Amino acid sequence: MRVDWHGQSAFSLDGEAATVFIDPWGDMSRAASRGIEWDYPEYEAPGETDLLIVTHEHGDHNAVERIGGEPTLVRSLAGTHESPLGKVVAIASEHDGAAGTERGPNTIVVFDLDGIRVAHFGDFGQPALRPEQRVHLDGIDLLFLPVGGGPTIDGATAAAIALDLGAAWVVPMHYRTERVNFLDTEEAFVEAMPSTERLASSSFDTADLERGPEPTAIIPAAP
Repeated sequence: MRVDWHGQSAFSLDGEAATVFIDPWGDMSRAASRGIEWDYPEYEAPGETDLLIVTHEHGDHNAVERIGGEPTLVRSLAGTHESPLGKVVAIASEHDGAAGTERGPNTIVVFDLDGIRVAHFGDFGQPALRPEQRVHLDGIDLLFLPVGGGPTIDGATAAAIALDLGAAWVVPMHYRTERVNFLDTEEAFVEAMPSTERLASSSFDTADLERGPEPTAIIPAAP
């Protein structure tokens, strides 16, 4: 499975069974009025996206108009959804540590693609997983977690969740890079992880990754 990071929390996963796009960002020009610099390059969505997932309704995650074709859309709604690659489980969660009263709802999405169990946490902001959320997250192979703090969990909290879930590969997202001037960097997350592999590209193939005895942080280069 080829994984491409498009900046922030946007990823495309191109497998043999299907192509998935998660959390596309859209026009971020208005962010400049709040002092936010956003310099991620414009991206091209895969030519034939089969499944489009939006974890929550913020402009850096929900630009469904950027994705062409007629993909099946799972949009910000908790539940078990049918899709071209089978069931997608969307777990209700919050964008903050105050029961969603500050930044609203979020979903954690879980699905299987080419025999790899994937979880994307969107803008998860809770201080910890609740038992009723955790029960749906066994057997995760590839885990995408926000690590930049501020409106989401910080690096240390993300690492604790990664270690609890025991995913083989953990990809940080939603953090400060040379392309954006807000959030914290990934360093606190990296320091708390037992193993890290930094990549020279914003893309990678899961076939090229090794499975170690403990979760490995996979750090793609910023696009």
